Amino acid sequence: MKISDLIPRWGSHLHPPVAGKHYHMQLPLRDAARIEALQIMYPDRSEEEILSDLLHAALDELEVAMPYVPGKRIIAEDDQGDPIYEDLGPTPRFYSLSHELMRKLAGKKPDGGK
Repeated sequence: MKISDLIPRWGSHLHPPVAGKHYHMQLPLRDAARIEALQIMYPDRSEEEILSDLLHAALDELEVAMPYVPGKRIIAEDDQGDPIYEDLGPTPRFYSLSHELMRKLAGKKPDGGK
């Protein structure tokens, strides 16, 4: 999701289900005021939905912004036959940790069992 997708999303009457972990946070006053302003502007959305959507969009954009650091090992070839090198940047670790923690938070073992 992109930040630019949020205004149309909040203007719709669709409320996608939210399931996951609950977090408690304290925001700086300016950010708290902006969240409350958005909730007043979009009264069909709770502050929690707005915060969740903003965080989701920010994490998606952060993931895309992570730098690719090419390693020496070739892991594949692109459509033109050029080598694709392993990524030594933060992205592979972020993906690995995210998937591992998602399974853990969902209550599943890494092998797919309960």
